Amino acid sequence: MNATIDTAWKGPSLTPKGARKEFIDTGAIPWTPWIMPGTWFKLFYVDEASGRFTFLLKVDPGTEAPVHWHLGTAEAYILEGGFYYFEDDQGFPGAYTAEMPGAIHQPMSPNGCVMFAVAHGPLSGFNPDGSIGGICDAKLMYQLAQQGNAAAHVVRMGFVGEH
Repeated sequence: MNATIDTAWKGPSLTPKGARKEFIDTGAIPWTPWIMPGTWFKLFYVDEASGRFTFLLKVDPGTEAPVHWHLGTAEAYILEGGFYYFEDDQGFPGAYTAEMPGAIHQPMSPNGCVMFAVAHGPLSGFNPDGSIGGICDAKLMYQLAQQGNAAAHVVRMGFVGEH
C-alpha cells in the first residue's frame, strides 16, 4: 500500500512558542497547607466558571477528615499510601475513585497518602453539630495557593470580575 498522508496542519495557526508554558514542574511548587490540619496541596488548574480545580493532595499519617459533602464529582488517583471510607474498601497506590455529587463521607488515612485529584465542583465540610463548617471551591483554592506563594504557575479560567 502506497498511501500518502498529508500531516501538515491546515487549521488555525498554532500557539506561538513561548506564548505560554505547556508543562508545569510540579516538584518546584511548594506544598501549601490545605483546609484542614494534616493536609497539604499543590494547585495546578482552576476554572471558577465551572467550579473545577485540579491539584495534588498530601495527607499526613493518622489524619481523619471531618465529614464532608461533595457538591460536584471529585476524582482521585492514589500515588502513594492510601485512604478509605470503610475498612473493607480501601484505596491504595494505583487505585482510582470518583466520588459522586451528593456523597457525604469521612475519609481516613492511617498511613497518609498523596493523590492526584480533580474536583468538578465545591465540597462542603460539616461541623460536629451537622451545620456547614465551610465551602471549598475553585476561588478559595486559588486564594490559598496565593497565600502560600504557590500560585504563579496556576492555569486559570473563568475568573469573574478580573481583567
